Amino acid sequence: MRKRIALFVLLITVLSFAASCHGAKGLDEFVIPETFDESKTYEITFWAKNDTNKAQVNIYKQAIEDFQKLYPNIKVNMRLYTDYGKIYNDVITNIATKTTPNVCITYPDHIATYLTGVNVVVPLDGLFSDPKYGFGGSELKYDGPLYSEMIEKFMDECVIGDRHYAIPYLRSTEACYVNKTFVEKLGYELPETLTWDFVFEVSEAAMKKDSEGNFIINGQKTMIPFIYKSTDNMMIQMLDQKHAGYSTADGEILLFNDTTKELLYMISDHVKSGAFSTFKISSYPANFLNAGQCIFAIDSTAGSTWMGSKAPLLDISEDVLVEFETAVRTVPQFDPSDPSMISQGPSICIFNKEDPNEVLASWIFAQYMLTNEVQIAYSETEGYVPVTTKARTSEEYLDYLSRKGEDNSKYYDVKISAVEMFLENTDNTFTTPVFNGSASLRDAAGQLIENVTKSVRRKQTVDEAFMTKLFSDVRSLYRLADNRGTGSNGNKDLGPLPGTAVFLITALILAWAGIGTVWIRDRILEKKRKQE
Repeated sequence: MRKRIALFVLLITVLSFAASCHGAKGLDEFVIPETFDESKTYEITFWAKNDTNKAQVNIYKQAIEDFQKLYPNIKVNMRLYTDYGKIYNDVITNIATKTTPNVCITYPDHIATYLTGVNVVVPLDGLFSDPKYGFGGSELKYDGPLYSEMIEKFMDECVIGDRHYAIPYLRSTEACYVNKTFVEKLGYELPETLTWDFVFEVSEAAMKKDSEGNFIINGQKTMIPFIYKSTDNMMIQMLDQKHAGYSTADGEILLFNDTTKELLYMISDHVKSGAFSTFKISSYPANFLNAGQCIFAIDSTAGSTWMGSKAPLLDISEDVLVEFETAVRTVPQFDPSDPSMISQGPSICIFNKEDPNEVLASWIFAQYMLTNEVQIAYSETEGYVPVTTKARTSEEYLDYLSRKGEDNSKYYDVKISAVEMFLENTDNTFTTPVFNGSASLRDAAGQLIENVTKSVRRKQTVDEAFMTKLFSDVRSLYRLADNRGTGSNGNKDLGPLPGTAVFLITALILAWAGIGTVWIRDRILEKKRKQE
C-alpha cells in the first residue's frame, strides 16, 4: 500500500511539473484595468539589443530617464544583449519559471514560439484602442503617435494569427553597397536598379588576374567581388522575386522546390569561379569592400555606418583602406519593373504578469518608444527608418535627411542614402509568414546557400544527387522533414518533441507502468492468500 501511495505521489509530481513547463497553469488572460494606479510603484524589466554602439545605448538610457520623469512610479531596468538569438533563448528559458521580462525587443518569428505558452505574451489590440492609454490616449503624459500614424505595412508584420502581439520599433531592409569606382573601371555603367545578371556579370569580370597572380581590378591577391551578409534573406528574396514558394500563412513549408534548386545551381557556378561568397564563410562584407577587395557588399541598411572608405565605424586599419565612390542600391532584382525586398527590424512585445497594472505600466513604456524623440534619435544612429508617419514627416527628421553629407558621422552620406532608398521602396517590401517554426525555416533557407557554397569550395560535385541529399539534410537539421510548421490556426505539427517533453512523457509512462505492476502484484498475492 505504501508503495502504491509513493508511486501515486510521484505521478502527481510529474504531472504538476509537466503542467508548469507546458503552460497548463499559465497566467490569466490580461484584462485592461479601468484606471492605472499611480499610487503604486512598478519595477519593470526591459530587454534590448544593440550592436555595441554607445550612441544607441545612450539613446535607450535617455529614453528611460525622460520616461521616468513623466512616470516616477515606473522604474525601468534595462538589460542589454548583443544578439537577438540570446534574447530569444533567455525568454524561452524564463517562460517556465514565469520570470520573463516585462518589455522585450524581439522578432515576430520568436514571438510565435513564445505563444506556445498560455497567456505568456499580451495581445495588444485592446490596448491599441483603449481611450485612456491606447494610441493617442487621453491619460498619456507624452505625445505619442495615433494608430493612424503607425505605418500599416509595419503594423501588419506584428500580426500572428488574427491578433497583434507586438508593435514595430524600427525598420530596415537590405541594401547593396557598391564600389562604383571599380564598376566603371571594369567598363560598366551602374544602373539605378541592379539585376542578378548584372551583379554576377560584373563579379565574373573582376576575377581576371595578371601574370603575377594579382587581380587586375585592385592589384591585390584577394578579391571577392560579391559577398552577402544574410544568406537567409538572400534565398527568401530570390524566391519572392521569382514568385516561388517559401511557406504559406498557416505554416506549410514550400522552400524545398525546383526554383530553390535552380537558384542554388546558379549560385554554385559563381562560387566555383570565386566571384561569390558569404559572411559566414569569408567575414564581414564591409571589411572587404573598404579594403578594395569586394565590389557588391549586401548588408542591412542598419549596417550602413560600416560601409564606404569614409565610414564612421570603419573596422579595418587605415593602411589597407582604399578610396572609392560608394553607391547605394536595392538588392538585385530578377525583374526591375517588379522590385521586391525584405522588411526587417526589431519589434516590441509585452509579457503578461499577475498584476494587470504592471502590464499596463509596461505598455505605457513600450508606447513611449514610439515618440518622435526616441524614433528620430535612434534612426539617426544607423540606417533605420522610423515606424510612424508622425516622425517621418516631422521637421526635425526632414531636416536630418536634407543635410546628407555634411559630415561623416551623423550626416554620413552613405547612411542617409540607404535610408532614402528604403523610404522610397517601403511599398516594395514584404515579410514572411510568422508561425511557430518560422525562425527555423528562415535558418534553413540560409543554410541551403551556405552548404552549397562550402561544398563547391571543397571541390565537391553539385548535381541532382547532391541536391537531394542537401534538401534531406537541411530538412532534418531544422526538423522540417514533415513539410509542416505550426500555423496560426494552431493545428500544424510541431515537429519532434524537445528533450524535456520526451523526459516527462517517459516519466509518466514509467509511473503508470509502476502503478500497474504493483496493482497486478497485489492481485496475485491476494489471490494466493485466498487459495491458502
